[in-house]
This record gives sequence, structure tokens and C-alpha cells, in this order.
Amino acid sequence: MKRRFTTYIIPLLCMLLFLPVAAFGQESAAVEQTATLDSGNTAWMIVATILVMLMTVPGLALFYGGLVRQKNVLSIIMQCLFITGVISILWIAFGYSWVFGTSFMESDNTLGAIIGGFDKVFLCSLSLDKLTTGNIPEILFAVFQCMFAVITPALIIGAFAERIKFSGYVVFIILWSIIVYNPMAHWVWGGGWLQEMGAIDFAGGTVVHINAGVSALVMAIMLGRRKGYRTIGHPFTPHNIPFVFIGTALLWLGWFGFNAGSGLAADGLAANAFLVTHLATCVAAVVWMSIEWIMYKKPTIVGFCTGAVAGLVAITPAAGTADVLGAFAIGGISALVCFFMVAYVKCKLKYDDSLDAFGVHGVGGIVGSLLTGVFATQAVTGTDGVQGALYGDWNQLWIQTIATVAAIIYSAVLTFILFYIVNKTIGLRVSKEDESVGLDISQHGEFAYSENE
Repeated sequence: MKRRFTTYIIPLLCMLLFLPVAAFGQESAAVEQTATLDSGNTAWMIVATILVMLMTVPGLALFYGGLVRQKNVLSIIMQCLFITGVISILWIAFGYSWVFGTSFMESDNTLGAIIGGFDKVFLCSLSLDKLTTGNIPEILFAVFQCMFAVITPALIIGAFAERIKFSGYVVFIILWSIIVYNPMAHWVWGGGWLQEMGAIDFAGGTVVHINAGVSALVMAIMLGRRKGYRTIGHPFTPHNIPFVFIGTALLWLGWFGFNAGSGLAADGLAANAFLVTHLATCVAAVVWMSIEWIMYKKPTIVGFCTGAVAGLVAITPAAGTADVLGAFAIGGISALVCFFMVAYVKCKLKYDDSLDAFGVHGVGGIVGSLLTGVFATQAVTGTDGVQGALYGDWNQLWIQTIATVAAIIYSAVLTFILFYIVNKTIGLRVSKEDESVGLDISQHGEFAYSENE
């Protein structure tokens, strides 16, 4: 009996005692692994953040600046610079907390579906070792999202270029970022009602492009047309097409950080986002150039660049769910629809969207958001992931439609209200004399080129 006890019972007791310890050790290891910073993901996200910043300055500044007349190029650059500075400050102060905070969500589900809270103002709760998705520092995630908050209002500049008063612009952009961008970003990315519904917006189709594009249309209509604007053909000749090319190249490059970085990890999803972003852009640019070549007998650099931007915009919401087939379709369809809006609808309705902010960003965002509900595939999202109507899930297309319509209505209504308030108090449009002289001189007292050039 003693021998049996020694031979069988003692080892059995040891095993029973060891199992909880082993399980605890595994659990501790799992927790430790979860809490360990991933240096690869962190390095990639730092690069992605830099790339997204390049999209605004100097990318968008040069792209828009090259399209306007030379007497207004500095006003475009100044507007982009101002946005980069002031929106970054506001984002760190409370914007990030409004979008990604959780205090309202924890105390009131209804209020939390609309806005985040104040628990992360001035990033007060974000210590250096606090990690988020992808095991990257949350402070890095906050800076990455800051660049999205910067470029979104910057896109609106293209609608009212060459005719807006800088003082009115400053007040409008600040209010727009606080009242329009922050709530919309929370709805889609911060745990708000659209995210809870299941809306897909991988990198900003609704939050960035529909939001900015629809607001741009409202601003263009309410501000009125530029002096001497012609609705047929190109109303004003771009003053520096090489700037347009350089700006497009920087936007294209920065968009890889914009889309591939939105997965917050250096993994296969980022690689797929990189691939479909590049492919959709190439397809859209070539399709736009081909249409232009057929209709106007000459392919132009401005047309190719505009098509490329349309493709970049449209693939943005779908970059985390679409495959190569989706990229081909989204790129081609976005070029066709955006070209139609820019070449025909704008002329027919006679509104002066100076640099086609609505025609490219607004319409491209709408096309991309809806087609995300068509081309999302489990080949990218995984066996338990979402899929679109093409693969049998029509409900996802319905959800995308709701999100798209909600973004359009919210942006349009709030922009209209903000325009009315700012225009009545400060004023938004420059005088006819200042517009004739150019905003560079009338608003900033500078000129881009010497009189001998």
C-alpha cells in the first residue's frame, strides 16, 4: 500500500498542484505578451503617421496651389499650414478625447453613441507604456489620428479657393473641425452608433471624404462663384502644372500610410491595403486619362492627376475589406462617376467648386463607401469577417447606404448652419477689389513670384 501510494498517488497530487500553477503561468505569459510593445508595428505606424502628414503639407498645398492662379497660390499654402497647426492643438487638447474617449459611453449609452467624453483631454490618461490595438503606444495612435483630423478640413479648401476671407476662414474651419469632424469620427471609429451598426470605413470614406466633400459643396454654393468664372470647360487655367504633379505624387505616396496604416499593424492586412490602394489609383488615373483623350483629343497631366486622386479617395473605405477584383472595379467606377460630375454635372448646375473638392472627394467618397458594401470579401476579412453584396450579404450594402446618407445629411446641415453664423458675424467672402488683386496680396501681403517672372 505504501509503495502504491508512493508510485501513483504522490505523482498524481503533484500533477494536480502543478496544473493551476502552469495555467497561471500561461495566463501571465499571455497577459505579458498582450502588454508588450510591438516594435515592428510601432516603427511602421511612426512612418505611416509621417506619410499622412505629408499629404497635407506639402502634398495638398502643392496640388491645390498649382491648380489656382498665381495670385492665390500663397493663400492655399497658408490655409493648409494654418490647419496643420491649429487643428493639431485642438486635437490634442480635446478632439482625441471627444472621438476616442469612453467616459460618456460608460455613463450614458445614448450620449456615448454620439460623442466620446472628456477622459482623455490633453492625453492626460495616456502614459508612455499604455498600449492600444497592434500593441503600439496609444500616444502614437493619437498622433496618427491627428493627421486625419488635419487633412479632412484641408480638403474643403478646394471648394472656396480664391475668394474666401482669411479671418472668416479661420473661425469657420475651427468650428467645423470641432462640431462636424469630431462627432462624425466618433460615430464611425470611436465606438459610436454607426460603428455599432457595422458600417465599414477602413480609412475615411465617410469621416474624411464624404464629410469634407459635402461640406465643400455647401460652401461653394453659398459663397457664390468667383469673379469671371465660366461654367463651360476649364474656368481658369492652373498656374503651375508641375506643382499639381508634385502634389499628386506626395498624396499618392502619403495615401499608403493613410490606408495601409489604418490597420495599426505591419501585417498581411496592411500589405493588402497597400496593394489595392495602388491598384485602384492606377486604374482610376488611366480610365480618366482615356476618357479625356477620347472626348477632348488630348490626354492631360491635370486629368491623370485628378483621376489618380479620385481612385485614392474611392478605395479608402474599402482598403481593409476589398481584394484585387474590388480594387479594379472601385478604381474604374470612381473615375467614370467623378469625371461625369466634374465635366457635366458641375457645368449643368453652374456651381463653382473651384478645385472639384466635391466632384472628386465627395463623390469619390460616396462611390467608395457604397461599393465597400458590394466588394467586401472574406478573402481579406477572414472566415468570420464581413462580406458584401457580390458575395451574398446584401445587408452590408444596406448598412453602407445608411452610413453614407447619414454622413451627407449631417455634413450638409451643420456646414450650412456654420456658414450662416460665421458669414453674418465675421464675413466669409472677400471684396471684389481684393479678389481681383488676389488673396496673396490682399490677405497676406505677400506674393509668390517676383514681378520679373
